[in-house]
Amino acid sequence: MEYRFLGASGFKVPVLSFGAGTFGGKGPLFSAWGNTDVAQAQRLIDICLDAGVNMFDTADVYSDGVSESILGAAIKGRRDKTILSTKLTLRAGEGPNQVGASRHHLIEGVDKALKRLDTDYIDLLQLHHFDAMTPVESVMSTLDDLVRAGKVRYLGVSNFSGWHLMKSQAIADRHGYSRYVANQTYYSLIGRDYEWELMPLGQDQGVGAVVWSPLGWGRLTGKIRRGQPLPEGSRLHDTASFAPPVDEERLYRIVDALDGIAAETGKTIPQIALNWLLQRPTVSTILVGARNEEQLRQNLGAVGWNLTPEQVAKLDAASYVVPPYPYYPYWNGQFTERNPPLV
Repeated sequence: MEYRFLGASGFKVPVLSFGAGTFGGKGPLFSAWGNTDVAQAQRLIDICLDAGVNMFDTADVYSDGVSESILGAAIKGRRDKTILSTKLTLRAGEGPNQVGASRHHLIEGVDKALKRLDTDYIDLLQLHHFDAMTPVESVMSTLDDLVRAGKVRYLGVSNFSGWHLMKSQAIADRHGYSRYVANQTYYSLIGRDYEWELMPLGQDQGVGAVVWSPLGWGRLTGKIRRGQPLPEGSRLHDTASFAPPVDEERLYRIVDALDGIAAETGKTIPQIALNWLLQRPTVSTILVGARNEEQLRQNLGAVGWNLTPEQVAKLDAASYVVPPYPYYPYWNGQFTERNPPLV
């Protein structure tokens, strides 16, 4: 397993991490992802640790906290061998203060997560969304207090825009607070919006990408084909309304390119899609999920080899989309000495 620095933290994480959204199976969204119990989770974690995958990501809203509880039970006795990552700020209860990034909710949310995970510290705490109703100064001050108290070691965000993240970093610098070092972000061959603003920001500010849904909500598994209905059992049947929309012709063009490279390499379509992401700037780790051992072992096959530059270029071309203003001049080949390409 390859390990990379998590942004500018000096802390290394495996290039593949395990997403525990499949643990619990509670609610309409997460029941479609999976319903892994403690015994099954222990087996999947065994396989991960044997392969060098020691980072596990969850959130307080995954199956209403059940995911965190199962993960905590499954790693019992081997906490020192694992990196725990969780998220909060989305609504986690009916009370008026059980949502957002207020000082009240951040402190309460971390304490509850620590109990469910059965640990005394969280390696990486990420805010699940930007809270426009709480002053950023208050958010960064509270997070810094949690770090100084030893409850949290590193900080990250998820689903932030560029200005959300940059304002937070500037305020942290102004007051000497702990900075964000991770951005848990949606990024895939079918969803390359991350490259337009968040990637250059990550390079400039030392924020590593923790990639979620690297297979585009299951669209890059190789099971979705031109002129064919969704396969039976596809989670898109139940979760399409949560997934970002895609242009179908562009999706089929990407799948065609993946098919060609699969024939050249003998690798599966998901392995190729994951390997492409591992060659992108700022990517620290990719979250892979699995409902069973077979899916997990297939995902683990994405490391230990690299696509050729020609194969990467083929996937780049198949997945390219003209960015909106003001990004398109930058990503349309108009590069100069003072405006060099990132990828």
